[in-house]
Amino acid sequence: MKIALCQVSVAPLRAQNADSSEMVSQILFGEFVEILEQKDKWWKVQVEFDGYQGWIDPKQVLEISEEIYQSLRNIVPSFVSDVVGLAIDHNQNPLMLSYGSVLPGFVEQTIDLGTQKINYQGSFTQIVRKEKSDLVEIAMNYINAPYLWGGKSVFGIDCSGFSQQVYKMAGYKLPRDAYQQAELGSPLGFVAEAMAGDLAFFENPQGKIIHVGIMLEDQKIIHAHGKVRVDPIDDTGIFNHELNRYTHKLRFVKSLID
Repeated sequence: MKIALCQVSVAPLRAQNADSSEMVSQILFGEFVEILEQKDKWWKVQVEFDGYQGWIDPKQVLEISEEIYQSLRNIVPSFVSDVVGLAIDHNQNPLMLSYGSVLPGFVEQTIDLGTQKINYQGSFTQIVRKEKSDLVEIAMNYINAPYLWGGKSVFGIDCSGFSQQVYKMAGYKLPRDAYQQAELGSPLGFVAEAMAGDLAFFENPQGKIIHVGIMLEDQKIIHAHGKVRVDPIDDTGIFNHELNRYTHKLRFVKSLID
């Protein structure tokens, strides 16, 4: 098994082995991937966290030995807890890390990648499983982050990347796409029954799940639509006051955490 980790702030994961190909997801700094295939100047990889597959530029990752991989996995991982954290790479150049990025081999402000060391100067946390109500505070770290198809960072994020990352920082693992997340949890009858931290799912005219957001108190929702924003929600869907219309049709709300 060949393993690499992301060594840039965020690396695009593409559907095909071309720069012009659709970005289907992203790999945050410090995340592990398994190298499945090499073709021309591209690597096909599988993200360790959620099993997502795609093509990456190998210049954006660092291939590591099995020995280094196992040693890094034996250290309890730390994560960036600043909205944007500052690191200094081995060439003394700044490296801006998104909230939720992994700090592998992190001891005494140093990220040890085996073949190189990086100094991290920001705040960090080790993930412990949190209460459902704690998801709101985590979600607000992404407020106003621009919408980006396939994005997972504060520099650009999509709806399911947003819910996945928020739940990750609370100690829960969700799959990458909204339709996959919609298969989890227990359905609720009405929006009024929802608690902060529950997930609301939305459908297109064909009945396909196309959007997800995180419920807040007082029948509001935080979701990525243009940017990460807060809007009112009822049993019809999400109402955008700026547009004076509903933008998303509600399919159901689900509780994933007891």
